[in-house]
Amino acid sequence: MAKTVSVSRLGSAAMALIAVFIIAVRPIYELSDPAHIMLGGIIVALCIWIFKPFKLTYAIGGLVLALVGLFIGLPPGYVFSGFTQTALWTLVPAFFFGYTLEKTGLGRRVAMGIIRLCKPTYAALIFAWIPIGVVLSILTPATTVRVAIMLPVAVSCCELFKLKKGSKGNSLILLTAFAMALIPGSGWLTGVIWGPFIQGQVENAGMTGLITFNSWMSVLLLPVAIATVLLVVGGLIFLKPEEKLSKEAFEAAKKQSAGKMERNEIIAAVILSVVFIMSLTGGLHGLSTAVICIVAMLAFFLFGVLETKDFNGAANWNLVIFIAMALSLGSIFAATGISAWLSGVVVPALAPIAGNPWLFVFTVMIFMFLWSLIDVAMFIPTIAIMVPILPDIQAAYGISPLVWIAIFILAGNAFFLAYQNMWAVMSRSIAQDRAWENKHLGMYGLIYSAACLIGLVAAVPMWISLGLFG
Repeated sequence: MAKTVSVSRLGSAAMALIAVFIIAVRPIYELSDPAHIMLGGIIVALCIWIFKPFKLTYAIGGLVLALVGLFIGLPPGYVFSGFTQTALWTLVPAFFFGYTLEKTGLGRRVAMGIIRLCKPTYAALIFAWIPIGVVLSILTPATTVRVAIMLPVAVSCCELFKLKKGSKGNSLILLTAFAMALIPGSGWLTGVIWGPFIQGQVENAGMTGLITFNSWMSVLLLPVAIATVLLVVGGLIFLKPEEKLSKEAFEAAKKQSAGKMERNEIIAAVILSVVFIMSLTGGLHGLSTAVICIVAMLAFFLFGVLETKDFNGAANWNLVIFIAMALSLGSIFAATGISAWLSGVVVPALAPIAGNPWLFVFTVMIFMFLWSLIDVAMFIPTIAIMVPILPDIQAAYGISPLVWIAIFILAGNAFFLAYQNMWAVMSRSIAQDRAWENKHLGMYGLIYSAACLIGLVAAVPMWISLGLFG
């Protein structure tokens, strides 16, 4: 029997061949020889980030990028510029926030507390995941942590209610918990891991001050809110459970004791709430999000919520290196001339759709949904490549980079297929034998994409009124 070749291997081989061709043949006359080598190295790094050949980690792709940059003689200040950006030092505390939610039990307490307020109906239980997702997104931008908190609670609910494995009811509860851990926080800067990353990329591209807490909310809160509600409603309609919930089981779930709220939980709740309020009111006090987050992280150690031994366990240093090197791409692109070349390719290609805001937004949105099937590295490579040329697109067509950022975030959350979204993969792993059926995930993913497109129907007029289209 012929051995099947995985998509990962085919994709890796194709990208490796493209990298070798670019380095050996040097076909792009606008680029110098070092720039061709750098472009080949970038393609290899993207290959590792997207397809993970030989089970290589995100950090390895970043180190390849650093090695090639240094090899062609780029100054270390360009190669490692991502490590000096304030965005990274907003991200690092975010890992500590999530770790604190797990360690203290505050995250689970929030989730179970909201579920106890529900009536014994699917609609009440499903809609309860929205405030759970919102509250946890306020407390931490780490989606991984929110999934780690919410999915075990969802699995417990399915078991207490004696739902059949593989049933629509079982899938609906798990999928809703996963989606609400992922989507609602996208509406504000500190609610999602992309926030500090995109803020750093934009500032590195010379657009200082464009991404703030308020500007992010102005473009994303409305479409994200609409998509969130429509997804939950659509799930109830198209994945309507066949089984009824047992009132007795529901009461048993409500009676599960979370215990007395401990000192460290109270301190964590206060500190994380202050972080959100301070981020929201940045225009009044003038402190950057990075400063607020670093002070909060230090406060966890000063008050004894975290200990020295937690330092290595709290942060995902693999992701830190990955994101720092992705943040460096803007400087690398500019220094090698790759940004100018990319701009010369992409800007003219947008001409047929750039004149009509509606045509532009929906065409790019649909393309990005399809592209998300390829870029499975949290959409960070796509963002890192596109952000440096957004000023040129704005200069040519008057389209604000904020419009692109909204599209990136909505598309980055997509989950049509199991491999496409790392948090969907993580959720399946947590649920184990109770995991949703793939056909249910596909249906839910299509509902999400439709909900986003409907959300854009409301968002585009608002964006036009805000002057985001010249």
